[in-house]
Amino acid sequence: MSIKTAQESGLALCPKCHKLNDMEEGADIHTTMQCTRCHGMFYPRKPHSLQYTLAWNIAALLAFIPANIYPIMIIYSVGIGDPNTILSGIGEFVDHGLYPIAAIIFTASIIVPLLKIVGLFLLVYRVHTGVRLRPDKHSKFYHALEFLGPWSMLDVFVVALLVAVVELGFVTSVSAGPAINYFTLTVIFTMIAANSFDPRLLWDKDQSNENAKEKNDC
Repeated sequence: MSIKTAQESGLALCPKCHKLNDMEEGADIHTTMQCTRCHGMFYPRKPHSLQYTLAWNIAALLAFIPANIYPIMIIYSVGIGDPNTILSGIGEFVDHGLYPIAAIIFTASIIVPLLKIVGLFLLVYRVHTGVRLRPDKHSKFYHALEFLGPWSMLDVFVVALLVAVVELGFVTSVSAGPAINYFTLTVIFTMIAANSFDPRLLWDKDQSNENAKEKNDC
């Protein structure tokens, strides 16, 4: 049983005031429309959504590489610096028996960014190819990625907290390493990529496939 979408009903949602507007005859998702209530200009779908999502996601992946190669924090003891990458820092927590903290840092710094990057690539691939998977599952997955994205900044907050708290002058001090900049860029780029993606495209593709199947059956 096919579900009739708003687009098939000739309706488009204004992103500013959320009013459903009637689409003009012959208009498509790339046609500029004006809301009848707030008079704002909008597109029925985000223009070039897949291109922007893919570009920002690739940028996030490129920034994620040096974020794990360069030191994210440098611990100075008696004036001697000891640089730590994300993985070596996690190893330090494990060596000191701080397993919960190590697990949180590993999840927020490694698992979440990779999951979001790979997940966005899969969503773009899903829309582009029209692979037959349930779009409602993809929509939930997209919203989960969008929700988890800011939590990747936990590692940045940990470093900032250490720099502010573990400051004992000449004996011990902590400073942020160059990787913190790349890691911050990774988080920002993935957030922009997720915001650029229009999840309604999942339903549009699925609906077009169902319509084509119904025509073939006839």
